[in-house]
Amino acid sequence: MLKGLIGKKIGMTQIFDKDGAAIPVTVIEAGPCYVTQIRAEENDGYSAVQLGFQEIKPKRLTGGELGHLKKNDLPPLRYLREFREKDVKGLKEGDQLKANLFNVGDHVDVVGISKGKGFAGVVKRYGFRGGPKTHGQSDRQRAPGSIGATSGTSRVFPGKRMPGRMGNRRRTVQNLKIVLVDSERNLIAVKGAVPGPKGGVLIIKEVRKQ
Repeated sequence: MLKGLIGKKIGMTQIFDKDGAAIPVTVIEAGPCYVTQIRAEENDGYSAVQLGFQEIKPKRLTGGELGHLKKNDLPPLRYLREFREKDVKGLKEGDQLKANLFNVGDHVDVVGISKGKGFAGVVKRYGFRGGPKTHGQSDRQRAPGSIGATSGTSRVFPGKRMPGRMGNRRRTVQNLKIVLVDSERNLIAVKGAVPGPKGGVLIIKEVRKQ
């Protein structure tokens, strides 16, 4: 049975448990999602469920996207995501999934796009120490230093940590505990932080590693 939803990050806050301890949580609007397509092994070569999230105006979608959704009498949906799932029994195209798919105490993986921070140097991007702050140096304080040998190597190895664009990458935070489920408002709260800014789109799915 599929245990996954598309959601939107609302923000962070804290709640208190029965002992009075503060728990930092991220509140996520999880669903409602619609089953827009079911992929089967015999037809597509793999088994998966495609979900749609967040209704929008029809003019925001292409004709192909609208036709794909109208096939199952679904409203225009902004986001479509696939969830690989071996067991798709009990689901059919057009079904609606809500936050009550999860329970308090469940553990989930949350996938999102991290905040973009633009072009950054090695000190900010990787935590390099920088050059010496004495002995007369004037322009090496935040420099990376040597990036490789000369005659023996004569090149810079791929993957070398250097200045570049920071953030704006797909990231997964694993094994987050669900501490609150509000099925009426389709809200869940997970312990800890998740990638991305407020309003960012997230994928919440059943944990892969216990």
